[in-house]
Parts: sequence; structure tokens; C-alpha cells
Amino acid sequence: MHMSDKKNIQHTSDNEITHSMAHYLLTIHKLKEDKGYARVTDIAKELGLTKGSVSTALSNLKRRELVVEDESKFLSLSDSGHDEVHKILSTRTLFYYFLKDILKVNEDIAHKDSCLVEHLMSDETRSSLFEFLKTSKTELELSHFKSHLEFSKAQKGDKYLE
Repeated sequence: MHMSDKKNIQHTSDNEITHSMAHYLLTIHKLKEDKGYARVTDIAKELGLTKGSVSTALSNLKRRELVVEDESKFLSLSDSGHDEVHKILSTRTLFYYFLKDILKVNEDIAHKDSCLVEHLMSDETRSSLFEFLKTSKTELELSHFKSHLEFSKAQKGDKYLE
């Protein structure tokens, strides 16, 4: 690798989305899909946190323009927040099936580990993992997706594809 190539590579520490932030984004997404709305109290209840700590975290997500709040205090994901959620969900799904079906890791461990890395994987790695799993023997049926981007956009919830 040439020195000039190194500056184009981002390291895990450069990633703007933390594990905690990912869970807030996923919770807002889930609440919006399940109830049609998300409020601070709903997020606090879902995550088992205080309203104060949720408000503080949401301020950061709003500042990063991942979450928007309307005049009635209802929260939504911005377009970029929604894109992040789809990346997180597709990474979690792909990595879960890679661990479970390819590496033969116990399902509970595969679930835990896929959750831990769901917000860290680069687009390049996610794409390569998608292509690998598309041609591998796994429960995850990927043949009808043309690309990892199409697969990512198809992610609807925080459960693995059936």
C-alpha cells in the first residue's frame, strides 16, 4: 500500500456513529414503523433510560442532522438518518448470517456480535460481504438483490430477513 492510498482509508475511530447513537436511530425507526410516531418518552421507555439522558443524546443526533423534531415534539429520521439505519440493519443482517451459517457461531453469539459491529462496517466491506453471502450456502436468500445497496434499501425493521 502506498502512503497516498492510506489517507483515503477511514479507521473505526473515524466513524461518526457510535453504538449508542445507532440504538437511538434504530429505536426511532422502530417506533415510527410500529406506532407511527416517536417521542422522547417513547424512546426512554423502549431503551430503559431517563428522559433527560434521551434528550441529551437526541440533541447530538439533531446537531448531526440525523434526527428532526417537529413543532409537536415528534421525532423522525432525516434522510441521512434513514440511510444510516438501513446501513446498520443490512450490516447486522449480513454479519449475523455470516457468523451463524458460514462460521457456525452459536445464534445468540452471532446476534450479539452482529449488534456490536452493525454501525462500524464500511460500505466496501458490506458490499464484499453481500457478494460473498450471495454465492454461499446460507439461510439468507440474496439472489433477487442486484447489489448491496438494493439489499440495504430493502431493510424494513430491526429483525433479520426471513
